[in-house]
Amino acid sequence: MRAALLIAWALALAGCSSVAPVVDHHQHVFSPAMAALISTPERPFVEVGARDVVAELDRAGIRRAVLLSVAYLYASPSRAVEDVVAKVQGENDWTAAQAALYPDRLVAFCGSNPLSDHALGELERCAGQPGLRRGIKLHFGNADVQLDDPAHVEKVKRVFAAANARRMAIAVHFRASIGRKRPYGAAQVRVFLDQVMPMAPDIPVQIAHFAGSGPGYDDAAAQEAMGAFAAAAARREPATRRLWFDVASIVDADVSSGTAELVLRFIRQVGPDRVLYGSDAAAGTNLRPREAWAAFRQLPLTRAELTTIADNVAPYLQ
Repeated sequence: MRAALLIAWALALAGCSSVAPVVDHHQHVFSPAMAALISTPERPFVEVGARDVVAELDRAGIRRAVLLSVAYLYASPSRAVEDVVAKVQGENDWTAAQAALYPDRLVAFCGSNPLSDHALGELERCAGQPGLRRGIKLHFGNADVQLDDPAHVEKVKRVFAAANARRMAIAVHFRASIGRKRPYGAAQVRVFLDQVMPMAPDIPVQIAHFAGSGPGYDDAAAQEAMGAFAAAAARREPATRRLWFDVASIVDADVSSGTAELVLRFIRQVGPDRVLYGSDAAAGTNLRPREAWAAFRQLPLTRAELTTIADNVAPYLQ
């Protein structure tokens, strides 16, 4: 009941203001084949296409969105999938075709597992496709990237260098695997800033979910990681110069005052001008873009800070 009342209250406030995000920088679509892959008898999953996303954007008054391909799910080490490369390519191409249905509103990012044998080949293929060359989505948790493993770091560095050479932006779900309980925090951020980011000096790199996973942000390891990113940004470390941070699904209707204050502190450390609005997949129990923006507005931001975040457009869209 409290969550419903808070969202209703925030939506009422939103109705009194013209402030709405220009772009949702973190959306997903799911092909029929992908929906079948991730469905279970207990939790059936249905296709989510561009028309579904645009309908939600219209409800929220948001003009544009970035569709981050989930093709990497086929290459997860937790799945045994036949013809992985063909299925990864198929999902990426399907995502591009969905974005092409609304070319003035949607753009697609290619999806890839950076540890896979096909990572560089798929990046090269996507770079040559008009509908996919804008950027690439990496999911460290799903791929089980461990930045404590030098072999993993080298593979990730090669992908970042290849993306930089082709001027493809990178959106990365940085949070290490929660299910496998991988080490995660400030130490992993330090490896990333010192060893990986120098491979991508010319492209924007978007850290998803404020270095967490969502929904919600009650994740001490993610908070530690984001704290390290924020401190480095506040010190103006060169490796943070091209970093952007999206807030997809980290603020829900039940956000505690402590968590809200922590998110606010991180926003001010990195600077509101480098915070990208996003709401995550419009599926399952996730808040839809309109409700997600209403929840985000619960943060004690100034009017100027809120407007800055709402107006931010990542460089790869400009």
